[in-house]
Amino acid sequence: MPQGALHLIHNLFFPLALESPLSFASDGFAVTAAEPWLLDKTAVIGQYVEAFVNTQPANSNDLIFIDLFAGNGLYSLGAKHELFPTPCLSVLARQLPFTRYILCDANQEQLNILKIRTNKYFRGKNILLLNGRPAALADSLVHYIPSSQTRYKTHVLCLCDSFSLDLAFAAVQKLSELNISFLIPFCFALNDKLNYRFYTREARTKLDDYLTPPGAAQVQMASGNNHTFYKKLVGQFQNNMLALGYNISRSTHKADSGLMELPAYQIGFFSKTFSAHAVRQVVQATGHVQFELFQ
Repeated sequence: MPQGALHLIHNLFFPLALESPLSFASDGFAVTAAEPWLLDKTAVIGQYVEAFVNTQPANSNDLIFIDLFAGNGLYSLGAKHELFPTPCLSVLARQLPFTRYILCDANQEQLNILKIRTNKYFRGKNILLLNGRPAALADSLVHYIPSSQTRYKTHVLCLCDSFSLDLAFAAVQKLSELNISFLIPFCFALNDKLNYRFYTREARTKLDDYLTPPGAAQVQMASGNNHTFYKKLVGQFQNNMLALGYNISRSTHKADSGLMELPAYQIGFFSKTFSAHAVRQVVQATGHVQFELFQ
């Protein structure tokens, strides 16, 4: 059996251990209101990140995690305002061998709060905070990611979890030149008011940026309701990534959102370097419930 397959099987049955759960107390700074299903989504994102790490070859020199929409770091749930970490703090709390964490946000105030929280809970980790939208940051990120050489290997996972269509595909295309792998939950407001007509008409510029204008036109022609719009949007994004040379895996997860009124959402993992199918298999082996809805 090839060494890589043995490495994957070992990690499948002996996953990396988690640190003791951190208790996040109120610190007087802003938090982000959350729906209950975001607890589940954050856990799934963590499983994907851990699966990505578990499938790395032994010769990785630099292992970098990027969050393009890091926010302030904490969610608040329900009337009791129970706090739990956003994906970036959740990933930081895991015992994962990332050599650097690059956390980004377009809102400087949110980033300032995140800096306070990362200094409080994760002072010993190598964390870089960057202010800006993905399109503006794409060129800057090049300077913080060492390029892979014959004897020096850099592997990067970029999380794009904005709960919006604020990820311009031009930024993805620019970052793809660095062979970055992407983890993208396809989550955004989609309901009676912010429906498929809204995105294909009033917010068409945003849809064009997200899918490219030809891709947005394809989605518009095929959409007759919110469900078909979502299905076609995810499929078109996948086609765009295939054109960039990525291999792809998608998983489907239950949603119970007052803003995204669909029974489920999808998460896509995209990589030029690693088997997307293998990463998904590791995620599924954790026992997390997944089901196919958009085949």
